[in-house]
Amino acid sequence: MTTTPALPEMRESLVDAAGKKIFVAETGDGPPVLLLHGGGPGASGVSNYRRNIAALAEHFRVIVPDLPGYGRSTKGVDATDPFGYLADGIRGLLDALGLDRAHLVGNSYGGACALRLALDTPERVERMVLMGPGGVGTSRGLPTPGLKSLLAYYGGDGPSRAKLEKFIREYLVFNAAQIPDSVIDERYEASVDPEVVAAPPLRRPSGPGALKTLLRMDFTRDARLARLAVPTLVVWGARDKVNRPSGGAALVERMPDCDLYVVANTGHWVQFERPDLFNRLCADFLGGTR
Repeated sequence: MTTTPALPEMRESLVDAAGKKIFVAETGDGPPVLLLHGGGPGASGVSNYRRNIAALAEHFRVIVPDLPGYGRSTKGVDATDPFGYLADGIRGLLDALGLDRAHLVGNSYGGACALRLALDTPERVERMVLMGPGGVGTSRGLPTPGLKSLLAYYGGDGPSRAKLEKFIREYLVFNAAQIPDSVIDERYEASVDPEVVAAPPLRRPSGPGALKTLLRMDFTRDARLARLAVPTLVVWGARDKVNRPSGGAALVERMPDCDLYVVANTGHWVQFERPDLFNRLCADFLGGTR
């Protein structure tokens, strides 16, 4: 099992951003890098990047928010345009922190947030690293088993530790032995916060506008992708059961400045399963080395 390094001392604050309260932890000095976490039940910024923060803080000012709807940030997400809502919140955070531009690192839901922010306001993004990002070909074909499990967490008989453990061990990672019980316990407690249960931040689109929402959430249908000049590194686990690895090739085909690195024997959580590799790739790419 990979050893998790101790977290460095981090400055914590609750920032007013675009009408939302966004919790932020940060450490390190240098060019600013925002680490945007995934959307699984109980997710939060620091827990998602626990194995990466210390290494990246050796080179960058590392800023780790809880996305709107998660952790200690304002709960609830606009279900008609969730990626746009998240991007607005993170853009507001950049404004509140006085940052004209920053690097973005996004895992899954956070990758979709980063990509939408870059499409809407490319001048705010220096470089991007996207790990198994959401919103890539999501309207083409049936959802993956992992995505079905994720979206069903708050449905049926409601959230449970057993449901969460199955999602994490069976779908989120390739090697279940990588996940200590403490990770599942921490995420389960966060997932049953009454505010989150009342307004789950990641839901399957439904109702009369569901198709329109689904199409808006599929970046491969967005013509702006072909003009997005932000240098981008896509990292995808070859055994990802949540978002299909073929999404990496789809982004390379459409984006004018996009590199792809596919990681063998790795699932959806590349930065957690392969931290040494990920930290090196991320630091090199954001530092200008390709």
